[in-house]
Amino acid sequence: MTVRKGAEEARNRLPELLEAAEKGRATIITKRGRPVAVLAPIAVYGAGARQRALTPVVGSGPGLWGADSARRLRKLRDEWSR
Repeated sequence: MTVRKGAEEARNRLPELLEAAEKGRATIITKRGRPVAVLAPIAVYGAGARQRALTPVVGSGPGLWGADSARRLRKLRDEWSR
């Protein structure tokens, strides 16, 4: 379950929010009702940080990925997952 907190409330309740993160719960921090940040367990952050976009690494444009670009990208992702 993800909880939403305003920036001021999050600042005032930071120790509680850190405990919640340790227990695996994320908190969305809002500013004037608009989401601007997430306080999440480090394991969740690490999982998201591992997967990177392939386009900047190889390049982009017509023909650079071969005839079947989807298959080529799957192959590259499989290689990176090992």
